[in-house]
Amino acid sequence: MNTIPKPSFPLFCEQDSAVIVNARIGSDVDPRTRHIAETVVRHLHAAVKEIEPTHDEWLAAIKFLTDTGHMCTDWRQEFILLSDVLGVSMLVDATNHRRPGQATENTILGPFFVEGVETSPHGVNICKDGKGEPLVVLASVHDTDGNPIEGAVIDVWQTNDDGFYDVQQKGIQPEGNLRGRFVSDSDGAFWFKSVKPRDYPIPDDGPVGKLLRRLGRHPNRAAHIHFLVQANGYDRLSLRTYSILIVLISRKTPCSV
Repeated sequence: MNTIPKPSFPLFCEQDSAVIVNARIGSDVDPRTRHIAETVVRHLHAAVKEIEPTHDEWLAAIKFLTDTGHMCTDWRQEFILLSDVLGVSMLVDATNHRRPGQATENTILGPFFVEGVETSPHGVNICKDGKGEPLVVLASVHDTDGNPIEGAVIDVWQTNDDGFYDVQQKGIQPEGNLRGRFVSDSDGAFWFKSVKPRDYPIPDDGPVGKLLRRLGRHPNRAAHIHFLVQANGYDRLSLRTYSILIVLISRKTPCSV
């Protein structure tokens, strides 16, 4: 009777813990999965060795992750919120959108973008509820050499003066409130009327909110307007504009905003 030889692994020890755990990964695992698993194990073990958590702290961390999972629903993703406040969401976006220094930096699209908004003429007022301080936005789209891009499609969206997006208040806000789509002209320019956006808090009634309070951080996102710029032959660009004053005041806001 033939027997399959059992692989021999070194016994666990503190000094070589990550190497010992990673040695147990199968030989037929695809390279990308192996790289991800080995990297996570290596950095996780390094963090534990640096922190030296007590058993109670370790259990508290397990409970935090468990509570984060329990908070997730079909419409709320607490783990994405955790990724946001830890700066991971922005970092993943940055590593996936490296561009030349003269190009505008990309940022995450966020959860409130809506497909299929009708194109509007320049100068239209996208505020339909009449709330807020009037604002005129004049902007232009150029390539990295400074040449204007004609025909770029620009989606814009923002919160109303109460700090909510239209999709968060269906039946309260007019449909499509503070949303628009524009096409740049021969100078790469477009403009529209709106109102100043409001800052607003992320959901802070769950474990991520508790973490922010424990860290002395507030849950507010700085007021901003979203832009999604798309043009044939160019990378898609997602960005947000902020008031300089608001950004300076809100240095402790979640890193994804």
